[in-house]
Amino acid sequence: MKYFAFIILLLITAPAFSQQISYPDWKKKAETQINLQPEYGNVSKSKEQLEEDRQFIETVLKQDTIRRKGSEHLVKLGFTYLYRGDLETAMKRFNQAWLLDPKNENAYWGYAAVYFSFNDLTEASRQLDKGLLLNPKSSNILTDKATIYLAGYMNSRSTADLVKAIEVFHQSYKIDPFNQNTLFKLSAAYFYSKDCTNAWKYYNECVKLGGQPITNEYTEALKAQCKM
Repeated sequence: MKYFAFIILLLITAPAFSQQISYPDWKKKAETQINLQPEYGNVSKSKEQLEEDRQFIETVLKQDTIRRKGSEHLVKLGFTYLYRGDLETAMKRFNQAWLLDPKNENAYWGYAAVYFSFNDLTEASRQLDKGLLLNPKSSNILTDKATIYLAGYMNSRSTADLVKAIEVFHQSYKIDPFNQNTLFKLSAAYFYSKDCTNAWKYYNECVKLGGQPITNEYTEALKAQCKM
């Protein structure tokens, strides 16, 4: 069972790609490249940089006349690069999304995903909290926040972390009961708490919607622990 639990933790927290840069190398590059820091490091930009920003915004608004629309497009691009393992380009797109619309909570969701990929859960959590300040009802951000609590439980075996994870997963579920990522992880959280009834409940709900996040490893683990 320890093996199954370890496999499930990997499914929940590990990125499904090979990243192109190590975290120490990333942090070293970010010291001199502000576009690798969330919100461009909140540093004062030069006149040249500000002019580049102005031209960029002007160009984007010619295609997407609404800042939020352009910002969301850049967030999607960021995640596309993230899933390819190109974390540097992903962070640059998330920063551009923030530049277009600093109130777009999904830019912070993107920032968090980058740090999640490096297993820096503390910084990932901090970025998610910023996003939740802008939109406390973001199902995607709440689910990722709950995932951090679940990872914390696996590291510390603190029941409080597991209880908190389930609580936040349910907050996300109430907002969007069709989020397959939430359903899969909520099932896994109940798996850890040995609540087989609910583990199967949310597993089956996820399956009915397509079961996209579910893997054979998790199905086997669930069947082994929670025989029907």
